[in-house]
Parts: sequence; structure tokens; C-alpha cells
Amino acid sequence: MSRSLRLMLALTFGVALAASAQARFSVSFPASVHAGPITGRAFVFISHDSTPEPRLYGHPFGRGTPLFGTDVNAMQPGAVAVIGDTTLGYPFTRLTDLPADDYYVQALLNVYTEVHRADGHTLWVHWDQWEGQQFTTSPGNVYSAITKVHLDPAAGYDVSLSLTKVIPAIEPPPDTKWVKHVKIQSDLLTRFWGHPVSLGAVVLLPKDYDTHPTVRYPVVYEQGHFGLEPPMGFTEDTTPWPAQVRDVMRGYNLETGPEVYHAWNAADFPRMIAVTFQHPTPYFDDSYAVNSANNGPYGDAIMTELIPYLESHFRIIAKPYARVLTGGSTGGWESIALQVYHPDFFGGTWTLYPDPVDFRHYDMVDAYADTNAFVFASAGGFFLQPSTEWRHPERFLMRANDGQPMITERQYSQWEEVLGSHGRSGDQLEAWEAVYGPVGDDGYPKPLWDKRTGHIDHDVATYMRDHGYDLRYYLAQSWAKIGPQLVGKIHVDVGDMDNFYLNLAVYDLQAFLDTVSTPRAQATFHYGRPEKGHGWQHGTRAQLLREMAQQITRNAPRGENTTTWRYR
Repeated sequence: MSRSLRLMLALTFGVALAASAQARFSVSFPASVHAGPITGRAFVFISHDSTPEPRLYGHPFGRGTPLFGTDVNAMQPGAVAVIGDTTLGYPFTRLTDLPADDYYVQALLNVYTEVHRADGHTLWVHWDQWEGQQFTTSPGNVYSAITKVHLDPAAGYDVSLSLTKVIPAIEPPPDTKWVKHVKIQSDLLTRFWGHPVSLGAVVLLPKDYDTHPTVRYPVVYEQGHFGLEPPMGFTEDTTPWPAQVRDVMRGYNLETGPEVYHAWNAADFPRMIAVTFQHPTPYFDDSYAVNSANNGPYGDAIMTELIPYLESHFRIIAKPYARVLTGGSTGGWESIALQVYHPDFFGGTWTLYPDPVDFRHYDMVDAYADTNAFVFASAGGFFLQPSTEWRHPERFLMRANDGQPMITERQYSQWEEVLGSHGRSGDQLEAWEAVYGPVGDDGYPKPLWDKRTGHIDHDVATYMRDHGYDLRYYLAQSWAKIGPQLVGKIHVDVGDMDNFYLNLAVYDLQAFLDTVSTPRAQATFHYGRPEKGHGWQHGTRAQLLREMAQQITRNAPRGENTTTWRYR
């Protein structure tokens, strides 16, 4: 055999070996951690660090630890779920894209529950265990020990990971003199889901609540993501926070928890009750406090079950002038939605950096005019031209405070596609689709855009608009009817460099409210400048509460005694 032939055969054999090399993880669980079959989603997390655990730091807004995920259906103890080179990952699309190196790996299985919904659909969803749809810490989910391995896609590997650990139940925080926790079962939501559904609240009481048994108080309903912490950043631990942390928070006009505590107890501070809601859904840590085809009647449940319960068990002034709203981000959208949907029930909203209130700026996407969420198609301005045959700029979802782009819509869509199929990522884009969008033929939320191609479904966008979730559009269509009840009640703050471009939709909202004249909206808007990102508000929380108290006093009907809750 000639030397050239031997070389050709060696090269051919090497190529064949490389082509046959597979990169895969084999994930299983023993009957000792889960006796029956599991339907859910299996994940493998890959990190250069073992502390913190790889499973805990995968989010793109943080470390962005690589992960890969695949559905499992009725997986039996001892059976194997394969995460291989066709399994979608983030930020690496395929396992073979991962550079050869030493890694710490960990597997987790997110357990789904079968539900038979009142609309006739049978679904498999992750049922919240009062952790706020955080699958990496959800009680009952199973996970593996951390294993150190060398991964070389060129050589191939098959790493076996056994899910031998179970995440324990969450220990609820105890009630204190200041803070009370409420949890009730919702009849409306239980009927819709065919499964017990709970609503909750954390209630912050004013100074000397117990020693003033005849006083009734105004209430601030603060909206936001799921959490069991007290409203308004309050804490009973008055240990001063580090100066560096205080400086960062003050850049956003926020006080530390101890500072909130001291303001809440100040002699001249208005005495109010503050409440946060807990209302996680199978699709997110929060329902957005409205009715929706996918989530069910959360709006009705909050308005007719939770709020009446709170107002009957705490000494709240159950009158519109004494009910006010606030919240940021998700809670910002909720606070303004509750105000405009129920203009006679609430006395004003102090909305902070809300999620998109006009879907022409759905982050950077125009849900109605754009055809693709991932690429920039056209723009105004003297120098900017539409995309061409040769140039297709990526559209971004997130930027730094100085404007530096950070995460694209394509990347974040890929992340959510890895987290769950059929709209079950439990993350932001698909949370909006569950709240605002229609039910798909399969019973799960119908996506606004394809998470792999970015193609926008304009039928979904039209549904979202026509069902009232585009709040600027809803106000424009309804102003003649609801405008008289909203005069002076809308106050919005947002940073001019909001990290998720949320200021753009706020500009749209102000442009509309500034033009209405029958009646004038008398809405107020504040924009943080310069380089104020997501989380900025124009006054501290203590200043915000004082402003609310002033409006409550001004709007009190004749004969209402507004001095009883201003004791020293």
C-alpha cells in the first residue's frame, strides 16, 4: 500500500470517527425521589463554577450560564432523558458549539401537572408551589449533584446524571407586629383551572395600628413580581446598608429598607396600609391582575375575592378616594391597567417604568407594523434607511444605562424556547402572550412571534389590541366613557434610558393623554435624565406615599374625616 493511500485512508477514518462522535447527557431519576412517572422538562446546566450551583444562575440578565432543555412525557424512574446535539440550548444553540474545557454540570427536571381547564383543554403545566414560577427552586422539582467533567465535542461524550435530590417546600415567613401574610383559595380560578388556585397578599400595617382600634386607613395596593417581602421595601432589620449600595439606590431615588422603616415611623408621616398581591399563574410569577383567555379570570378574582377579603379583615377605608395604586415594571403595567379598567374603584395610580403600554413599542417591536421581531426593518430619520438585501440590523431587547445594546430579541426568544415548549417558559415574552393573547389550537397560548424565526402573527397582535391589553389604544377608544373618572389620577415615571426601552411606549401614552380635551387628563409624567435605567422614579418611596396621602385628602368626599389617620 502506497504512503499516499495509507494517508488517505487515515484521513477518511479520522473524519468518520469525528462524524460519529456524539455529545450527550443522559438524565434519569430513581424511584426513591419520585415513585411515579414525570411529565415535564429536563435541563442540563453547564458552568465553569460550582458555587453558586449551575442551576441557579442561568438567566441572561445575570451570568447566563449555558443550559439545554427537552420535554419528557410520562418518564418512568430509571428511564433516561437524552439531551443531545439536536437539543436546543442557550446561549449555545447546540452542545457541539460548547468549547472543549473542564466544566461543572448539573441536571434538573421541572415537574408538570395535568389540569383539565373549564374551556375544555387538558394541559400539562408547571404548577406554582408559592415560589413564583422559579423552576430552579420550585418545591418538588428534582435535581442532581454537581459533577465536574471534561467536555470535548470533537471527541464526543455521554455524561450520566442522576436526579437524586428533591427541592423542599418553602417555609412561609412568620407574621410580625408590622407585617401580615394572607393566603386564600380562589373559587373563580379553581373552577377555571380544575385545580385549587390560591391568591395571597402581604400587608404592611402603620405605626400603632393596634393602639388605635377605631381608626380606618387609606390603602396603597403595590403591584409587582411575586414575592413574600413587605411592600415598599420595608424591613424590620434597621442595620444600615453599605454606603456603596445606598449610593446606587439613591441614583434611582430609592431608599434602603432601614430608611423606609424610619420614614414609616416618623412623627409627621401619614398612616396608611400598604398591600402587595401574590397571584402566580402556570405561565408566570404574576397574572398581570387582569382576566385573560389563557390564565383565566385573575382580574375578577382580585377585584371580587382578594380585595374584599383584605378590606374586611383589616381596617381599610373601603372607598374609591382612599384606594391608590403603584408598582414598577410588571407592577407598573398592572397599576395603570387596574386604574383604567376600574376608574371608579381606585383613586389614582403612581405607575413606575411600566411594561409596554402601547404595543407599537412592544419593547422595540411594533407588533402591528413589523413583520419580524428579530430584525430592524425600517426607521425614520435623515440618515436611517430600511433594511436592504445586504443589511439586516438585529433588534435589541435590553441595553445598558449608557445605551450599549446587550441582549437581542432573537437571543431572548431562544432563551425562552429552551425553557419550555408551548409557551411554558415561565418568562417574560411568553408571560405577555399568556396574558394578552388568544388560546392556540393546542390549548396553550398562541405566540405573537415564532421564537426561532421571529415571524410576527398579526392576528395575535390584533387580538391583543382589540381585547384591551394595549392600554394606550384602550384609553383612546374608551376616553369619552371613562375619561371623566380618570382626571388627575394617572402619574407615570420612567427613566429616559430604560434598559428595556419601556420609555418609548410611555412617550406614546403621554402623547395621547396630552391631546385629550373632553375632559383634560391632567396626567403627570416624569422622565429620569441622564442615563436613568429601569427602576428609576422621580421621588423616594416616602415622598411617593406623602404625595398619595395629599391626593387622598384632596379627593375625600365632603364629610370624610381625613385627620384620624394622621396621628403622630
